[in-house]
Amino acid sequence: ALIGASNFFELAVAVAITLFGPSSPAALATVVGVLVEVPVMLSVCRACVRSRDWYQNATPQSHR
Repeated sequence: ALIGASNFFELAVAVAITLFGPSSPAALATVVGVLVEVPVMLSVCRACVRSRDWYQNATPQSHR
């Protein structure tokens, strides 16, 4: 849900704080979730790129 709302990060934070209050876990999760999301995705991409040599390249098979 936060990936879809990441274009409207400020709006998502404002809505979470308005609905649940500034000291609620929902507001904290909204802020921290978006800030953690990008480094985690970059780490996963880096792990995938580094492990690409572990696997064989697939050879395309002809379809009859």
